[in-house]
Amino acid sequence: MARTYKETVTTPAATGLGGASRPPFVSLLSDFGLRDPSAGIMRAVVVGICPTATVVDLAHDIDKFAIRDGALLLWSAVPYLPIGAHVAVVDPGVGTARKGLAMQTARGDYLVGPDNGLLMPAAARLGGITHVHLLESPRYALPDMSSSFHGRDLFAPAGAHLADGVPIEELGRAVDPRRLLDLEWPLSEARPGLLRAQAIYIDTFGNVKLSALTDDLATALPNLQLGERIVLRMGEEPAAREVAATWARTFGDVPEGAPLLTADSYGRVSLSVRQGSAAATYGITLDSAIDVARPATPVQPTRRPALPPPPRPPRR
Repeated sequence: MARTYKETVTTPAATGLGGASRPPFVSLLSDFGLRDPSAGIMRAVVVGICPTATVVDLAHDIDKFAIRDGALLLWSAVPYLPIGAHVAVVDPGVGTARKGLAMQTARGDYLVGPDNGLLMPAAARLGGITHVHLLESPRYALPDMSSSFHGRDLFAPAGAHLADGVPIEELGRAVDPRRLLDLEWPLSEARPGLLRAQAIYIDTFGNVKLSALTDDLATALPNLQLGERIVLRMGEEPAAREVAATWARTFGDVPEGAPLLTADSYGRVSLSVRQGSAAATYGITLDSAIDVARPATPVQPTRRPALPPPPRPPRR
């Protein structure tokens, strides 16, 4: 993981404060889309195994094979979910020798999916991994395992059984978490006066999520005030361009069509255009370089002392 978190990120709803008894909870995330029945079948498998479960579909329209996009959306969602089993399937290696995993995290959640880095950022945000087990036992999978639909045959059943109270140890052998595949997560760099980042995700509005968190921005540009003007440098030399923007609380704080940099609802630095697409306006694609700085202090011209008037010629 490129980033670690100092404490578990959670909400009162997730921890079940107040002593209310909650049903088992399972969330589903995939790149299956909604045109085919795959996502609905996964939900049906979960309910067939654990009829009392509350099942929430987080997203199924992740770009095909985009493991990093899936990881980011899962990272964004898990603090707001009840403690439960979270099944994520963005799995270009389905049917190969890649492993199927169940992780237990410090917050108490289970993360279920392929060993391709998809689960790692969410695990870190939930306090880190406490146990990892392979999905090996045929008792907790569907009887006829396909080579191309492990979301239905392997991951959804495992998540349902975990939510229903099956101990994680019964799913298969334990794995050293240090041997799991990690995710190539773009880094940010906070220097005095400069934040260097990359575009990590573009949402449906064209907002550009950066690889930097708001803490990184505060480190690079201390005491940055809402409404302050900043300069964004986009792209690589010699084609880099500069755009003046505003550090703003929300979209309505700038005129329509104006650029703004905000802290998005998940604590990530985000570039937007009010009622427009920042990605389309500035031609930003995934992994585009974006630097953030304060405007350079203008150089003041040196003031020369006024010359005395020339002496008058003597009167004759």
